[in-house]
Amino acid sequence: MPYSHPQHIDKQTALQRIPHLLPGALVLTATAGFINTLSLGFFRTPVSHMTGAVSHLGLDVVARNTEDAVTSAGIIIGFISGAMIAGVVVGAWKLIPSRSYGVAMMIEGALLGLASYLLLHQHRLALPMVSMACGLQNAMTSSYCGLMIRTTHVTGLVTDIGVMLGHWVRHRQIDRWKLSFLTAIFFSFGVGGVLGALADAWVGPACLALMGCGCVLAGGLYWFATHRGVVDVMLDSMPQPPRTGSFPSN
Repeated sequence: MPYSHPQHIDKQTALQRIPHLLPGALVLTATAGFINTLSLGFFRTPVSHMTGAVSHLGLDVVARNTEDAVTSAGIIIGFISGAMIAGVVVGAWKLIPSRSYGVAMMIEGALLGLASYLLLHQHRLALPMVSMACGLQNAMTSSYCGLMIRTTHVTGLVTDIGVMLGHWVRHRQIDRWKLSFLTAIFFSFGVGGVLGALADAWVGPACLALMGCGCVLAGGLYWFATHRGVVDVMLDSMPQPPRTGSFPSN
C-alpha cells in the first residue's frame, strides 16, 4: 500500500477477524460490481480496475480517437487520485479500525453522487469521478487489520482461488477459511454486477446516487461506531477460533 507498510498477521488473528470483516467486504465488493456495470453501459470501459482502461487507452491512441483517449486517461488518473485520497485520509502506520475509514466511505459516497449527476447530463467527467471512488475504496480496503482485501476487482481473487485448488488437487494443505473468504467475495462482485445491470435498466444512472447515499450512510455509521468504541468492543469480544482450518493433506 502507498500509505503504510504491510503488517504481519498470524492465522489465528486472521480467523478471529473474518466474522467482522466478511460482511463489510461482501458489501463493498458488490458495490464495486454494481458501479462497474453501470460504467460499462455508459462508456464500455471498466472503472473498478485499470487493466481494461489502459488497454482502451492504447486502442484510442492508435486510432487517434482523441475524445475517448482523454476519457480513458481520465479514468486512470481518477483511480490513482482516489488511492491518493485514501492515503491521505486513512494513512497510518498501524492499520486498525478507526474513524478514518468512515470518512473515506463518506467521501466515496459524495464522489458517486457527483458522478450520478454528471451521468444524468451525459457528461464524460462522470467516469473519472466513478473511477476515483473505486480507487479510494480499493486503497482503503487493501490493508485492513493486517489482511489484504481487494474489493474492486476479482483478477487476483480468481488467481488465488485457482492456485489454492491446484494445491488441494496435489494433496497439499490449504487454508479453508481463506478459500471460503475469497470465493464469497468473488461471487459478491458478480451479484453486484447483476444488480447494477437491473438497476440501470429500471432507473438509469440515478441509481448511482442511491449507492452514493448508501456509502455516506454506512460511512457515517461506521464513524460513529468507531468513535463510541463499538468496533473495538466487537473485536475484543469475539471468541478465539479453532486452530484447525485446512483441508487434510491426504
